Amino acid sequence: MSNFSGYIQTRFGDPVNRRKIYASFFIALIIAGVYLGLNDMFPEQDGHYGFWSIMPPLVAIILAFWTREVVSALFIGVCLGGVISGNINIVESFLIPSIGTESFALILLVYLWALGGLIGIWTRTGGAERFATWASNLMVRGPRSAKFFTWLMGLIFHQGGTISTVLTGATVRPVADKHNVSHEELAYMVDSTASPAATLIPFNVWPFYVSGLVVGTIPLFATPQDGVNFFFSSVGFNFYAIFAIIITFFFAIEKLPWVPGKKMRAAIERSRTKGVLDRKGATPMAADELTQRKVPKDYNPGLIDFFGPIGALLGVAIIPYAYTYFILGSESPTLLIAEAFVLAVLTGLGIALLKGMKLQVAINGFIDGCKGVTIGAVILALAVTLKEVADAVGTADYVVAMIGDLVWPAFLPGVLMVLCMLIAFSTGTSWGTYAVVFPIAVPLAWAVVPDVFFLKLCFAAVIGGSVFGDQCSPISDTTILSSLATGCDLMDHVTTQFPLAIAAGLFAVITYASLVILLV
Repeated sequence: MSNFSGYIQTRFGDPVNRRKIYASFFIALIIAGVYLGLNDMFPEQDGHYGFWSIMPPLVAIILAFWTREVVSALFIGVCLGGVISGNINIVESFLIPSIGTESFALILLVYLWALGGLIGIWTRTGGAERFATWASNLMVRGPRSAKFFTWLMGLIFHQGGTISTVLTGATVRPVADKHNVSHEELAYMVDSTASPAATLIPFNVWPFYVSGLVVGTIPLFATPQDGVNFFFSSVGFNFYAIFAIIITFFFAIEKLPWVPGKKMRAAIERSRTKGVLDRKGATPMAADELTQRKVPKDYNPGLIDFFGPIGALLGVAIIPYAYTYFILGSESPTLLIAEAFVLAVLTGLGIALLKGMKLQVAINGFIDGCKGVTIGAVILALAVTLKEVADAVGTADYVVAMIGDLVWPAFLPGVLMVLCMLIAFSTGTSWGTYAVVFPIAVPLAWAVVPDVFFLKLCFAAVIGGSVFGDQCSPISDTTILSSLATGCDLMDHVTTQFPLAIAAGLFAVITYASLVILLV
């Protein structure tokens, strides 16, 4: 027995041996999958392939954590999903259909080219740096106030997950960099005040999307407006979002009783004592083209170089939405996101030219900015493709079926939240999780306890659990864009924010369980 224990300790205790064992396991798993796929031995039932349905995202996520190299991890997950689903030609079956969609075109236009181009223009006009100086003199005095400024901007730019990360990250990064706030801290705060804030301040498209999923599921949701109204009424029970915002606030003002995670503590110590914003050996999502200042000698940077583009962006994005929603009472308010970002870039270019900058210099800044987000484009393309693969193999359907038999009615809200955490983490999408879970969760909750209060708990648990999984997943667009907008290494962001996010998630689950016990 002692010899066996010594053997186990020798083989698994050594990091090199442990990596070899893990590598052998995954290679064997992939080979087995290829063999079974080629021999058509993956039986499909009820829209999924059993245990194999969770393998593509699971392998991608584990490999991303293990190797800290996301591109290859995502590609392997896509390949494995192609084998399982019987679509060996992943280029024809998944890559082209995913990358060729209108939604991915919007991602390229808005979140990559427009964002990268705008930041690139600021490297030529000095607008962001000028704003950082102005904000520092006005309200930012050090790392703590810079982090509070970030938290505040996250709540102001609450239109949606991906939109919020881009707007907040682009606005606050110059200020945070100036005051030695590590990129891990910055990425966490940007990510944790994006989707959570969007669900707590739902003056955006989220209620309308969810309403379309729940309308007609029970008599209480007879019309789309019923769903929208219920979304607003359940905001106070979205405990994950509430705890996420509260924890992020105390983290920002540095009054959190503890900072979960050795890596986050190391990042804070490194940036404050050495002024180093990224871990040694990190691969920041933002390239040098987005950070190198190249203002012409004869150009005088001003606040207009920053507020002009940002004002155009916010004006076009918010004013039409507010007018059609609050004044006209439209159930489908106008939201001109792509137009707002394009106009912001054109405004930045126009201001630079009017102030005397040469056209070639301004365009070079735009092009450099686009170059700087190339890695983000590649990762997002593979992440979007993996989501399509997850749909093809029925990842969400399998998880729902697997967990459904274990549900205890009294603890349904907490169970639904955990279920949504798992699905959203595996698929990298909160909205996709809503589409799978809401049509099942609403009638189930109403059948278990036909009470409006209980239904609000279950409804909000689905909202919050999905946001948690999306926020923490390394294949989520909001996670990727938070890293991109703040210049953080993607896996550094994932590993440093997870302990803080899981704390909010645990508090939320405990709160749901406590309320249900009191209700029963």
